Amino acid sequence: MGQSGIAWLALFVAGLFETVWAIGLKYTEGFTRLVPSLLTLAAMAVSFALLAWSLKVLPVGTAYAIWTGIGAIGTVILGVVLFHEPMTTMRLVCVGLIVSGIVGLKIFSPV
Repeated sequence: MGQSGIAWLALFVAGLFETVWAIGLKYTEGFTRLVPSLLTLAAMAVSFALLAWSLKVLPVGTAYAIWTGIGAIGTVILGVVLFHEPMTTMRLVCVGLIVSGIVGLKIFSPV
């Protein structure tokens, strides 16, 4: 795996950590709970560091859109699983559109 492949992998992991910190925000209860707050801040740091590292190789617009897309998809899925948020047909369609956008950006990325 070359530098480009490693950058894409780092971006994917950064997106997963974005999901972790977004869900973690719910558990911090407005940063009033110490352990969830510390874990959420750690996940933020890892997510931002991996995103920043991937930007050495990947185009910023593509990488940022994919990072937020992965985070959004993961957060929606975990919201349904952990917090029993509804997964309606239209929400599923919207998540599918985000997935198609991520795939399209990856396919048509110059790197």
